[in-house]
Amino acid sequence: MPHDLHSLISQFGLAVVFANVFVEQIGLPIPAVPTLIVAGALAATAQLSLPLVVVVAIAACLIADFAWYCIGRTYGSRVMKTLCRISLTPDSCVSETQARFERWGSKALVVAKFVPGLSLIAPPLAGATRLGVPTFLLYDGVGAALWVGAAVGGGALFDKEVEYLLARSADFGSFAIVALGVLLAAYIAYKWWERRRFYKLLRMARISVDELYRLIDDGAAPVVVDVRSHTARGLDPKRIPGAVHVPLDAVEHHAKDLPRDRDIILYCTCPNESSAAHAAKLLMHHGFTRVRPLHGGLDAWIAAGYSVEGFAAGSPRADGFAAPTGSRPA
Repeated sequence: MPHDLHSLISQFGLAVVFANVFVEQIGLPIPAVPTLIVAGALAATAQLSLPLVVVVAIAACLIADFAWYCIGRTYGSRVMKTLCRISLTPDSCVSETQARFERWGSKALVVAKFVPGLSLIAPPLAGATRLGVPTFLLYDGVGAALWVGAAVGGGALFDKEVEYLLARSADFGSFAIVALGVLLAAYIAYKWWERRRFYKLLRMARISVDELYRLIDDGAAPVVVDVRSHTARGLDPKRIPGAVHVPLDAVEHHAKDLPRDRDIILYCTCPNESSAAHAAKLLMHHGFTRVRPLHGGLDAWIAAGYSVEGFAAGSPRADGFAAPTGSRPA
C-alpha cells in the first residue's frame, strides 16, 4: 500500500495531493499526512515541485474549510449537532470545541488541524459565530500552511528514510495492505468502544420535560441549569424561563453555590444530553443527590410547546435561583 501510494503520487502527482487533502478536510477518514509526507520526499528529489505541492495542499484545505464555514453560517448550531452526533469522540465534541474557541478566539483556527476534534468543527463554528470572511481565511490559511508545511517539510527533510521505508514495505506486498486494513479497523472499533463507554458512564435517570413542567407547576421550585457554552447560548439565545447559566466547564467551580435541598435539573442541546449528564456526574461527585439531566434538553422542551425566554443582560448565574415558570403558550 505505501509503495502503491508512492507510485500513485509519482504518476498523478498534484491531483492525488489535492484529492486526498480535500476529502480528509471534508470529514472522510482518509488521512492525508502520509500522502503529504511522500509528496514532500518526492519533491526533495525533484520528482515533484515543492512549491506547487504546498500551494495545492493549502488550496484543498481552504476550499474544504470554506465550504464548512458557509454551511455553518447558513445552518448555525444544527450542523454542529449533526457533527457531534456522528463523531466517534463525543467527549471531545462540540462543547469542548466551543470552549476552546471562546478561549482562543479566531486563533483557534491556526492550531485546529493539529487538535483532534477541533479540525472538523472549527470552520463551521467560525461560520455560525459570524466570524468575518477575511479573518477566517487569514487564520485558516495560516493554520493550513503550518499543517501542510509540517507534513511536506518532514517528508522533504527525511526523504531518504521515507524512500527506504517505502521500498521495505513493497517487500511485504499484500500482507502490508491487510495489516494496514486491520489496524484501521481496530482503530475505528476502539473509537466506537470508547464512544459507547463514554455514554455508558453518563447513563443515569433523566427527567422528562413533562415531569419538569409538573414540578414547576406544583411549586416545587427546582433549580434549572443551562450548561451550554457561551457560544452555544449565543447561537440559540433561548432558555427555559428562570434557568441559570452555568457552562459545563464552570460547573465544578459553581458547585458550592448550588443548593443541596432542591432538585437540580440540567439541560443542554447536545445529542444524548451528554453535556448535561457530564455536569450531573460532576455534581454527584461533589455529594449532590437530587440531580438529573433533562431528557431531550432544550429542544425537547420547545418541541413540547412549553414557553421559553431570551437571555437578557444580567441573566441569573449560579448564585441567582429564581424558580423557573415553564408554561404552555396560549
